[in-house]
Amino acid sequence: MPRFAANLSLLFTELPFLDRFSAAADVGFSGVEVLFPYDTATKLTRRALLANGLDFVLMNAPPPNYTGGTPGYAALTGQDARFRSDMKRTMRFAAELRPGLIHVMSGPGEGDDAKKTFVANLQWLADAYPEQRFTIEPLNPVSQPGYFLNDYDLAAEVLGAVDRPNLALQYDAFHAQMIHGDALGTWEKHGYRAAHIQIGAAPDRSEPGRGPVDFPALFSAIDDSGYSGWVSAEYTPSSGDTRRSLGWMPR
Repeated sequence: MPRFAANLSLLFTELPFLDRFSAAADVGFSGVEVLFPYDTATKLTRRALLANGLDFVLMNAPPPNYTGGTPGYAALTGQDARFRSDMKRTMRFAAELRPGLIHVMSGPGEGDDAKKTFVANLQWLADAYPEQRFTIEPLNPVSQPGYFLNDYDLAAEVLGAVDRPNLALQYDAFHAQMIHGDALGTWEKHGYRAAHIQIGAAPDRSEPGRGPVDFPALFSAIDDSGYSGWVSAEYTPSSGDTRRSLGWMPR
């Protein structure tokens, strides 16, 4: 059975941010992820992790751009310097928070130029920080219009072109279902590339058990594949109450 983590950007939002860590631990999660942990002092976040015996599984990059201008998304042509600057800032946070993985967002773009930019930026990043593990994740065009990395086959092409051991796929059941109409089939085709899994029902990104995805079959396929990483609950509880949404979670 996989290890389950809670995405504290979407779960337990009925509580103040720092109280979500103990709430996650109380219901059996042993790891957490935070999409953008940049607005809370790192020492407070780190203290909450340690106090509750939680692993910090994943965070997103780039960080928010408080100075204006275009953020340093990895596939955005002409923003290479901004990307490097933003990632150096991300890594300063990572040095204190110690995430197992950093999800690098492609941002908007299309075509060969965006792909070349994305590949080159990811190669620079993986080489600059060889001890840190990174992921890329396809996002569906309904939730993220104009996002460059919008297909799992494209993600496979990018990973092959980058060809670095510390960069892998981030599989998300919600996005896989929205993009390809078959979350299980997408896992069976691309799951061996994955270093991280996120789960949520389509089309409303609510808790597993709603919508067309057969989560028991997906969990069985994940087990059968030998995957040993984290499976993170990244969804918005349909009732607004996180505890009531956890019926899918093995005890």
